[in-house]
Amino acid sequence: MKLIDIYVKLKKDISFIEKELELSLYTDHQVLREASVHLLKAGGKRIRPVFVLLAAQYGKYDLQVIKHVAVPLELIHMSSLVHDDVIDDAETRRGQLTVKSKWDNKIAMYTGDYIFAKALGVLTKLENPLVHQIMSKAILQMTIGEMEQIRFFYHAEQTVRDYLLRIKRKTALLIAISCQLGAIAAGAPEKVANRMYSFGFNVGMAFQIRDDILDLCGTEEELGKPPGSDIKQGNITIPVIFALREGRLKDELLSELKRIQEEDGQTDVSRFISMVRGSEGIKQAEQLASQYIDKAIRALDPLPKSSTKKDLISIAHFIGNRSY
Repeated sequence: MKLIDIYVKLKKDISFIEKELELSLYTDHQVLREASVHLLKAGGKRIRPVFVLLAAQYGKYDLQVIKHVAVPLELIHMSSLVHDDVIDDAETRRGQLTVKSKWDNKIAMYTGDYIFAKALGVLTKLENPLVHQIMSKAILQMTIGEMEQIRFFYHAEQTVRDYLLRIKRKTALLIAISCQLGAIAAGAPEKVANRMYSFGFNVGMAFQIRDDILDLCGTEEELGKPPGSDIKQGNITIPVIFALREGRLKDELLSELKRIQEEDGQTDVSRFISMVRGSEGIKQAEQLASQYIDKAIRALDPLPKSSTKKDLISIAHFIGNRSY
């Protein structure tokens, strides 16, 4: 089954969540309202709410309950993107001007805070303390992940383990708890919720690895932003870490990396990108992403055969091979 088929099956429920997202962001303050809805209207895959909806099918599927997990998870993701664009000085996202670009840094930071606060407000509609504990721990780890990314800017000696721990915190945990909390909110058995967490975690790791590959191999049209954004910001990703292991390339890559850092990322990075593309780094990163997808699918093995299981496996395969 193709990804589009899954979205078509869930179209009515995704549309419902989309409306709830917009309703949750409503405020009488015009600038906050316009800025917060700006990113929402730019679209996105809504992969976190989709995982919530699918995981909830293992329990009592009630949209009026599930929305209190699906909406805040997407809002937290959106909030982090608004803040990231300020830190990264990004002009575009998803082919649209970022909040910081359309308004300014101050508006963007407060908009991110506002979206985050709205997420917490929606979550309070669920009285299960476990949901709040899981969410708060994940947000804490996300923050640490962002700080660790800054600490490792232009750090060419970082290890694969450093990278994996960082993307676990930055990306994988939020996808993992999307699957886990969808199951918990629907009252699914604990064993199922744990399986959902494992599935989501491994998919999340592959998602970020694939994202980092695309930043080096994709086009501006595909990415909605210029390729090479990561290295311009000093973010050394897994294809680069692997490429730096190649003796024939290491010195040239380090020289280019030093030049990019000295020019504070405000320079042409096409040669650096070309070198990484010509290395084994891309292939090795793709193999690593595939290993995580295999782990994700194996996490579902104990669950009975169902259309939900098939859909989760299809999404995993899409994430492992996506080109946008």
